[in-house]
Amino acid sequence: MGQTTVQDAPVNVMIVGQAGRLQYEAVLFALSLSVCTPGGRFRLHVAEPQPGPLWPEDPRMDDAEARELLEGLGARILPFESRHFGAAYPYGNKIEALAALPEGEPFVFFDTDTLVTGDLARVPFDFARPTASLRREGTWPKIELYGPGYTATWRALYDRFGLDFESSLDRAWPEEYWQRYLYFNAGFFFHACPRRFGQRFLDYALSIRDAPPPELVCQSLDPWLDQVALPLVIHSFGGGREMLPPGLIDGEVTCHYRTLPLLYARERAAVVELLEEIAAPNRVKRVLKRHEPIKRMVYQGRGRKARALFDRDDLPRREQGFRNRLKREGFWMR
Repeated sequence: MGQTTVQDAPVNVMIVGQAGRLQYEAVLFALSLSVCTPGGRFRLHVAEPQPGPLWPEDPRMDDAEARELLEGLGARILPFESRHFGAAYPYGNKIEALAALPEGEPFVFFDTDTLVTGDLARVPFDFARPTASLRREGTWPKIELYGPGYTATWRALYDRFGLDFESSLDRAWPEEYWQRYLYFNAGFFFHACPRRFGQRFLDYALSIRDAPPPELVCQSLDPWLDQVALPLVIHSFGGGREMLPPGLIDGEVTCHYRTLPLLYARERAAVVELLEEIAAPNRVKRVLKRHEPIKRMVYQGRGRKARALFDRDDLPRREQGFRNRLKREGFWMR
């Protein structure tokens, strides 16, 4: 018997599933994973928040057939308790759910509005050196005219947790330009242990939320709290920007589409074709058509009409350009 290497060791993949939109996006994710990443190395866990005082309504997936589809695709439903965030900050699910994954086993988290478009085995994850999605814009902090700048704002956070700020900087970018500072989209991240990573993520997020440094007085933390804490957590574990080859995550191997109108408007043709292929079987269609955006964009052809609004050779540079056009033409859905 040969020894298991890092590159073929089992990996836990986690997304969040709950009542409403996320349970149907979870089905699409699971279908795409099963088609594009064969074999059993990447084991899917669908984290499901449980009822409690922080949820005014039951957050669990309420479509029994969607749950059956997920389990039929090999997904493990992973219940977790919401002790700190819940309905007031549902992005906190990705933080609290990490405690429910097996301790000491490497994991990869994806936002549920993601499709796996290639074999995850192609991605050379170094779980000791975490990173997150670089498909982001300069959404935080928003610098006010007389308020602290990027350097003062981010330095205050690094100082709060005893981290070295200077080593986090990308000096290819000038002072007070957002890309100089470590910043990710929290739609994807990984590490060697979900419990260690998750506890630090939770500690940092709660500290920032409950007692923000004075330099954050002008800054909104909703919905940005997870993306403010995440680079600090990654830096604390010795990770950073360039831990993976470019073009795989948020490229050839995964697509974080965010909304179906955005998927049709801006993603490459192969992503659209994959979406429509995995959604086509009758047993899948019967379930997914209950979600209005999937019904209208995929099954009624509005996605293709939305795509035709955009010149593939002259696409908007920023996400807002896509959103504005889609809203103006009546194709925006969430």
